[in-house]
Amino acid sequence: MNIRKSLAILLILIPISIGPLQAQNSGFDGLKAEAVASVDSMQKLTQEIIDSLFSFSELGFQEFETQRYLTELLQDNGFDVELGISGIPSAWWASWGSGEPVIALGSDVDGIPRASQMPGVAYRQPMIEGAPGHGEGHNSGQAVNIVAALAVKEIMERENLPGTIVLWPGIAEELLGTKAWYARDGLFDGVDAVLFTHVGRNLGVSWGRARGTGLVSVEYLFDGEAAHGAGDPWEGRSALDAVELMNIAWNFRREHLHPLQRSHYVISNGGDQPNVVPSSASVWYFIREVTADGIRQNFATLQQIAEGAALMSDTSVTRRIVGAAYPRHFNRPIALAMDQNIQNVGLPQWSENDQQFAKALQTLMGSEDPQGLATELSGITPDLEEPVSGGSDDIGDVAWNVPTVTLRYPSNVSGLQGHHWSSAMAMATPIAHKGAVAGAKVIATTMLDLVQSDTLVNEAHSYFDDVQTADEEYQPFIGPEDPPAIEKNEDIMAEFRPLLQDLYYDPSRYDTYLEQLGIDYPQLEATEIRRN
Repeated sequence: MNIRKSLAILLILIPISIGPLQAQNSGFDGLKAEAVASVDSMQKLTQEIIDSLFSFSELGFQEFETQRYLTELLQDNGFDVELGISGIPSAWWASWGSGEPVIALGSDVDGIPRASQMPGVAYRQPMIEGAPGHGEGHNSGQAVNIVAALAVKEIMERENLPGTIVLWPGIAEELLGTKAWYARDGLFDGVDAVLFTHVGRNLGVSWGRARGTGLVSVEYLFDGEAAHGAGDPWEGRSALDAVELMNIAWNFRREHLHPLQRSHYVISNGGDQPNVVPSSASVWYFIREVTADGIRQNFATLQQIAEGAALMSDTSVTRRIVGAAYPRHFNRPIALAMDQNIQNVGLPQWSENDQQFAKALQTLMGSEDPQGLATELSGITPDLEEPVSGGSDDIGDVAWNVPTVTLRYPSNVSGLQGHHWSSAMAMATPIAHKGAVAGAKVIATTMLDLVQSDTLVNEAHSYFDDVQTADEEYQPFIGPEDPPAIEKNEDIMAEFRPLLQDLYYDPSRYDTYLEQLGIDYPQLEATEIRRN
């Protein structure tokens, strides 16, 4: 949809919507007020992007339908698009404008394995049993960024404001598989600021050291010699023995690791069948820590263990880096500016249906006191005095190359399980749509802060140079020759994509994906769903 068409829609909506919008956004005037109104005019586009990506349900490195849909939309609105950046076929880089500041908007797009779930229903019902789904909510962030970018682009064109807008995807974030490669390949050279967005349960931003860990994701591949498991097993050298010896050693090592460290693994290849001594086997580790040095130390220990396992089993071993994430550190001046915009935007006006649905989901997941959706802002999160362990995000590699912040916007429900089908239940409902609209207003107004203020850009760079990187130098965990793991999830999507295609959202026929699926939102009790 072209932004001019979207602005025309606003004129139709004004009589029924202008009152609450004025109350909610009374802190804005001038170009910011115009940007907020423009975002409101594109609520339908926001909904269509969110619902479309939800229906694609693509896993990391295989986000090709997502790529096609988003890049065509951006090209239709005047952006130049480069496909396949950093040797990643499903990635892309879209840019418009010229000169400084260069503002890059990023958000993840991949789904979660086995997280297929009907949206808008408060009970377990996969859309396709065993299929992937958006159990992290990554279907919503690009809508935030694209709508914000279109609103600001329109203003920059009319006002003849210098600056460049860039949009890019976090491909395979669940594998931590691309942002370190983007940084390594110089994609952020010359970028003045990165505004990243991630789905959340409130509207907020942080600065300084963030909660969570960095990591190295590494797969060890052992090679041995096959043999008949019963006839002459002595002729074989089991690669699976090597994998098991490595896992035993690492599990003993856990006793001596710092409590803030986290580590997990899966046996990615355990052999072919029991009567054949496995000639090849592999194990895939995540090594997490709150500091980069801690990650490097544990990685070095893991490497020694792998070599020892190979010696004990008379096998050989190689490794490949599958993903990496540097511990995050976010920019204070940009975060403070964004927080002011958050205060002016405020949280969405949730309907009774929204709150009823949210409480039903919280009850489903075991809450004894369901609180529903947030009605008060959580406030800005400052630099952590003491590190706190937790999950990882490869936005850290970007944040150590260019001033960066992450906006969390309220498109999901608190109290749901992470990386789980329950976290998909709200992600193609009015909750997701309203939360993304609020997020787009914050991104658009923060973009205008950067475009209109050399001071903010300079302060952001000063913090990056004089505070963040004053005593720590970014040293990536990947090397210059480490390739991205682009084959990951190919087999899963080859199985499920033909089935998912029958469920792709068709906005030319249905106002919402819920309508297409025949769901009467909020659908609280299990009933037969008849798709339209």
